Amino acid sequence: MTPAGATPGDAPVRRRALLSVTDKTGIEAFGRGLADRDFELLSTGGTARALREAGLEVTDVADVTGFPEMMDGRLKTLHPAVHGGLLALRDVEGHRDAMEQHGIGAIDVVAVNLYAFRETVARPGVTDADAIENIDIGGPSMIRSAAKNHRFVWVVTDPTDYDAVLSGLDAERDEGGGEQSTSARRALATKAFLTTAAYDAAIGNWFSARQGGLPEVLVREGGHGSELRYGENPKQRAAFYRVPGAPGASIAAAEQLNGKALSYNNIMDADAALELVREFDEPAVAVIKHTNPCGCGTAGDLATAFRRAWSGDPQSAFGGIVAVNRPVDIPLAETIAQPDTFLEVIVAPSFEDGAVEVLTSRVKWGKNVRLLACGDLGAPAGDDLVVRQVTSGYLLQQRDDGFDDEQREVVTERQPSRAERADLEFAWRVCKHVKSNAIVLVKEGTVVGVGAGQMSRVDSAHMAARKAGDRARGSVMASDAFFPFRDSIDEAAGVGVRAVIQPGGSIRDKESVAAANLHDMAMVFTGARHFRH
Repeated sequence: MTPAGATPGDAPVRRRALLSVTDKTGIEAFGRGLADRDFELLSTGGTARALREAGLEVTDVADVTGFPEMMDGRLKTLHPAVHGGLLALRDVEGHRDAMEQHGIGAIDVVAVNLYAFRETVARPGVTDADAIENIDIGGPSMIRSAAKNHRFVWVVTDPTDYDAVLSGLDAERDEGGGEQSTSARRALATKAFLTTAAYDAAIGNWFSARQGGLPEVLVREGGHGSELRYGENPKQRAAFYRVPGAPGASIAAAEQLNGKALSYNNIMDADAALELVREFDEPAVAVIKHTNPCGCGTAGDLATAFRRAWSGDPQSAFGGIVAVNRPVDIPLAETIAQPDTFLEVIVAPSFEDGAVEVLTSRVKWGKNVRLLACGDLGAPAGDDLVVRQVTSGYLLQQRDDGFDDEQREVVTERQPSRAERADLEFAWRVCKHVKSNAIVLVKEGTVVGVGAGQMSRVDSAHMAARKAGDRARGSVMASDAFFPFRDSIDEAAGVGVRAVIQPGGSIRDKESVAAANLHDMAMVFTGARHFRH
């Protein structure tokens, strides 16, 4: 078979590669590898300069097109001499005739990666003008032309593929083409189209955010995916896609310092844990199991906060996921690293010197625990939109952020004490992160009982009370939505709950308030609910 860049029936001609990259990682070695295989190198701007500095001979694209770069580099590769060389079907006589008539030479390899738009818009204080100037036009055009014509053109958008392309060119030369070469070019074309699609999604979403409101067309980018061992269950395939350039602390951007690869369920739980501790200004620790908090505590130091969080439900916490909102120090590491404690993942902004050694060497499970350093939690993470998939469709909503727009109204005869007010606010923040119907019992800055995901609110109240046991006496209760009946208030009073925080808004609010007054309980309305389905 004929190699991808050759013209059937013609004498071999020197092949050409066009290299124009923003990320110059590995480009000199790739250019040298192409030159060693007798490719003529075409290039522009900074890429041409880098190749020449590496001692390689380079032809400027301007010499091919007959036009200089102009308009501050906006116009350089958008020309028939470039796109004709990429798009021409080498086995179609009419295409070959057009190339010969207009002096268009074939381009057989294209290496392009795009302007750093995502990184630009992630910078604090970036102007609209700077963002727009970093929208690449020529790059996506060349990538799409080459990918469309992948039967003849190698298109590479990722520096990690350079070596594979060189090996593919060698195989193509030695074997005279063939199905293996065609398959390799098709795989690169697939990656190229997904790359430009994700790039356009980032631009479109930026423009949508600037317009305000929800976008008319939903386009989301997922970045490069890494395959996981399996999904929620072993029979399900799964992968993790990280949005490139996304700002703020996140599991996607975290650096793994120790342990086995993250599983699908690890990622879900770690994300839930991180989002919970992000709610608190004081040192906080959350323990998550199946995306629900089974423990959460705050204190003046992380070690005390961890003891409080673990005490909430030690049975459920065993084998759970922990997140903290401060760097892990040695006292916290020593508190965690106990034989009767077992954790799958620990997420923190960072780990102080010596803390990693304590966590990974003091206990048997330390060699496997995943340690994730996610960065400063002070910066907001990602955008403010949340996407959920349903069969044949997607739901989009704003993230349930903050409590600043809520009101606090005491609706009972008894006012909550200062200590109860503090616990009510703590319980309210935790309750937001519990699956509905959600009930949370808190005592002295410690979650002592959680009822999650039940079909009736009173069942959640029963569950939280059972988990709390004797610790329910003197606790406070948070409910993510209003009480449709007074039965949950009676249940709470029966186990010793002294104060309640809830949104209010039920047609039977008066009955719930009357029940609280009957039991000498304090009740606070917030005017806002926090369903989490």
